[in-house]
Amino acid sequence: MIYEYWFASITHVSERKKYLLREQLGTGKHIFYIEETKLRQQRFLNEADISMIRQAQKWTNLEERFEDLKRNSIRFVPHFSETFPKKLGEIPSPPYALYVKGKLPKEDKKSVAIVGARRCTPYGEKYALEYGEKLARCGVHIISGLAKGIDGLGQRGALMGGGQTFSVLGCGVDICYPKEHLGLYHDILEKGGGILSEFVPGTSPLPQNFPKRNRIISGLSDVVLVMEAREKSGSLITADMALEQGRDVYALPGPVDNSLSQGCNHLIRQGAGILLSPEMLLEELQISGGFEMLKTDKNKKVLETTENMVYSRLGLYPRNVSQLIEETSLSANEVMELLVSLELKGYIREVSKNYYVKLKE
Repeated sequence: MIYEYWFASITHVSERKKYLLREQLGTGKHIFYIEETKLRQQRFLNEADISMIRQAQKWTNLEERFEDLKRNSIRFVPHFSETFPKKLGEIPSPPYALYVKGKLPKEDKKSVAIVGARRCTPYGEKYALEYGEKLARCGVHIISGLAKGIDGLGQRGALMGGGQTFSVLGCGVDICYPKEHLGLYHDILEKGGGILSEFVPGTSPLPQNFPKRNRIISGLSDVVLVMEAREKSGSLITADMALEQGRDVYALPGPVDNSLSQGCNHLIRQGAGILLSPEMLLEELQISGGFEMLKTDKNKKVLETTENMVYSRLGLYPRNVSQLIEETSLSANEVMELLVSLELKGYIREVSKNYYVKLKE
């Protein structure tokens, strides 16, 4: 397997050419020891490809590099491995290999991607968390990119729902990007999920890596959910890739005057499914496990009367403390105490100084 790792690690030779070359020569070991004259007989290789392979044949620390993977608990999963995800192998341009920390999604489980804007609104935050949590509670794997905003919230929601979530990175799996999600990165692994990438460990999160990353997010998924997106965004690229791969795409409708809803509304206009509730999506996907629990939710906390007075006046758009004091006729101290209590229970969130939004129904 060490030679397969070596071949997969060669940069600037496309996945398609790697597939073809291995198909022609049989194994990574044969490619490692191939002479230049025979390499030049492969008509699909250009001078740059041949140069890259010849340079890689001079690597002297191959065993050390391969051992580093094991020391860092990173698995190397080439496309011909039995553990390589079948869904991913069926897409038009599958990766040659994956590097994995933790686990890969189970083949017998439904997988749903949750993607969207990095700078999302409280509206998008609420539904990314809610869909992630409720789908995961019903046994659905949540796939995303660990990015700020919608991606990270959908994955955090999955953990809140007691499920597994899997991050596809645009860098090496040994790099947490963004750094702010280091806690989420470790929680995903601790809760039985996985971190994966087609990029060799140590690869920096370069801009050109993310479109490639997006095709893997959609390729691992049965369905892609776009929660918030501008008219031109990476999330819409993921949606386009999903459609090319034969995946269903759903979008969260939003206010027509909100730029972060324009991408989603455009997708719906083009024929994407409309996200109205996690329960309705589960019905459409014919996922029954845990569904009744979502409908009844016997464990739902009951708010105290005064807490509900404040909570009921909050919505998806931020409201100021002074408005709440005026509408509830409670004192400033009482309102602040209730807001702190509601935030600790996970019902609301302070989005800016003295402005709060609702997170749960």
